Amino acid sequence: MNTTVGPRLADCTTLRLGGPARRFVHTDTAADLVAAVRAADEAGEPVLLLGGGSNLVVADEGFDGTLVRIASTGWTRDGDVVEVVAGHEWDAFVAELVDAGLGGLECLSGIPGSVGATPIQNVGAYGCEVADSLVSVRLYDRKAGEIRTVPAEELGFGYRTSVLKGTDRGVVLSVRFRIDRSGQSAPVRYAELARTLGTETGAKVPTAQAREAVLGLRRGKGMVLDPADHDTWSAGSFFTNPIVPSGEAPETVARITEAAGEPPRFPAEAGVKLSAAWLIERAGFGKGYPGPGGRVSLSTKHTLALTNRGGASTADLLALAGEVRDGVEARFGVRLHPEPLLIGCAL
Repeated sequence: MNTTVGPRLADCTTLRLGGPARRFVHTDTAADLVAAVRAADEAGEPVLLLGGGSNLVVADEGFDGTLVRIASTGWTRDGDVVEVVAGHEWDAFVAELVDAGLGGLECLSGIPGSVGATPIQNVGAYGCEVADSLVSVRLYDRKAGEIRTVPAEELGFGYRTSVLKGTDRGVVLSVRFRIDRSGQSAPVRYAELARTLGTETGAKVPTAQAREAVLGLRRGKGMVLDPADHDTWSAGSFFTNPIVPSGEAPETVARITEAAGEPPRFPAEAGVKLSAAWLIERAGFGKGYPGPGGRVSLSTKHTLALTNRGGASTADLLALAGEVRDGVEARFGVRLHPEPLLIGCAL
């Protein structure tokens, strides 16, 4: 464990935004991570956990507390279950599974960040989410002061959420996933991916084939990190797809249809899920739509990503996010909500 003066969060996040942390602790093991969090708690100091920095929007003023970098790596397999430590890079882990002929997570290829962050917001893409394969999470319970294992059924998974989201009580140390040893992918559920693979929805394909197709689709949308491509200087999808309660859905869909045509929609628990990207575009915010001074903009490849074009501030980003959110609500009566964590700032 190594303690230093805190760096700028702009140097630690995929958005390349955010001021300095007051204190910085680098941890390579679960024991070091628990010790760092305990020490900060005992000192009454706020803690910000940092993995890949891909889901954070940090204030320009920075973070007045201890930034704990989770840098542990490694995973093991026991039969059809793998356990991977929290700091392992997510896409590297998925690639390693595919190389080992293990399936189940390949449709989540290309997602930036660390493994420990994935159960918190139930990361998902292309018809799959981590809840589909997750067995349990080993975490440090800060309130109880103990390490415990929480099974998947107690994590309250929903669309981009879990009981771990919105609270810093549980510090994820490792995650266990069930995998398929046949070398075949999870069933292909997403129509765009099925078309790319030349197969039917519900079919399985070799894991490597599914991974390459997903990576190709993500690259085309600026969703695979590339330092030379400002479209990837983002936090991924900035807004979640809104879910309209069942009782409100017919009226809401009718209102949107009258204003801009029939929207794509999907069944969701207790409601109907709408496409945030579709709503944003139909509200007048196209690809590349600029924010203050052109320092931020919607991605030129995908309207769900808000991007740093260089020299931007967090205030610039939030101004653009607020304009998009308010514009969609004014046009369609649907309010969008941010997906990344907002640290020291608000939208």
